Amino acid sequence: MHTFEITIIALAYALPILLAALGLFAGSWLERRHFASIRRREQELGELPVFPTRTTDSDRTVESSQLVVSSIVVSLDYFKKVLASIRKIFGGQIRSYESLLDRAKREAILRLKEQVPDCDAIINLRLETSTLASIHDRRNGIGGVEVVAYGTAIHYR
Repeated sequence: MHTFEITIIALAYALPILLAALGLFAGSWLERRHFASIRRREQELGELPVFPTRTTDSDRTVESSQLVVSSIVVSLDYFKKVLASIRKIFGGQIRSYESLLDRAKREAILRLKEQVPDCDAIINLRLETSTLASIHDRRNGIGGVEVVAYGTAIHYR
């Protein structure tokens, strides 16, 4: 066998494995980096309380209020999508989807807080999610998720 043919065969088998490994490491690195950013920003904005209730502190007078809305779309990397598909065969907890939703919800709330860092509280927080299926093949699971967060930012006197 010629060296050229051996090289072509080696590339045919090794290239998909190399691309899969590269995608796995890049996706994991990007997710870790996003979680680190979320944790850092949560510490910075930790003083701003967010409540899902409609009522405010009855002892204090509200001076002003405003509606705040934020959204984010986060996609699932291809390799986690493959792992989730395998998990769906056997059933059980799909951790890659949990991680995706956790990142999206936390990021949406952070973006909400970053819009009104000087307010006293955000009340009536609501989170809405929608699934964005793969554009080319709707049967192939979740392509991404959109989370919309909204609430009322209030300033006390």
